[in-house]
Amino acid sequence: MMRAVDPVKRQPESVRGMFDAIAGRYDLLNHLLSFGVDRRWRRLAAREALAKRPDRVLDVATGTGDLALLLKRLAPAAEVVGVDFAPEMLRRARAKAERAGLGVRFLEADALALPFDDGAFDALTVAFGFRNFADYRRGLAEFFRVLTPGGRAVILEFPPPPKGLWGRIYGFYHRRVLPAVGGLISGRPEAYRYLPESVARFPPPDEVAAMLREAGFSPRVRILTGGLAALFIGDKDA
Repeated sequence: MMRAVDPVKRQPESVRGMFDAIAGRYDLLNHLLSFGVDRRWRRLAAREALAKRPDRVLDVATGTGDLALLLKRLAPAAEVVGVDFAPEMLRRARAKAERAGLGVRFLEADALALPFDDGAFDALTVAFGFRNFADYRRGLAEFFRVLTPGGRAVILEFPPPPKGLWGRIYGFYHRRVLPAVGGLISGRPEAYRYLPESVARFPPPDEVAAMLREAGFSPRVRILTGGLAALFIGDKDA
């Protein structure tokens, strides 16, 4: 039985403050706690997003910019913009872009009310941030709005744990090991308790695909690493 998530933790202000507080250790812990496989997942997401050779790409909930910077490396001629609502995350993203010499713009913005015109981008990505949205359908409607006809949205996310032995092992790791290690290294144990809670309440892949379809996308789902992660690809018909 799923444990209920404290409603306060779902509020945008609480989530913003939590991510700002762990920004300094965010990259280290992402790689450490996923045993480095998160890099492979991001590369798969980037390849799906760039498959149609977009000229303009938006990375939503960009965090410290890992996916946005990867997109720019793989498609140097494309305009890449990253948005997030956590200022400290964005500060680190800008510093990483400057060190790498990559021309990515990072803007503070709310994913549920993106500050862009209709059809402003050819592709859109979000990696491990979609489940934090206060309203999934509203977020997908914004994705659809800012994409040009023929555009593509790619969502990389943690689905609920798979069933069977593998799922039980994964669930134990998420509920016990990850909060303990993440809390110890970051000094913010509540942030790493929030992660498994947010994964547990995230809809299963078929429901996310249905929401994409409701928003107007033609959806496709790729399950990664035995169900530890999933790619949700939504194409906006031309």
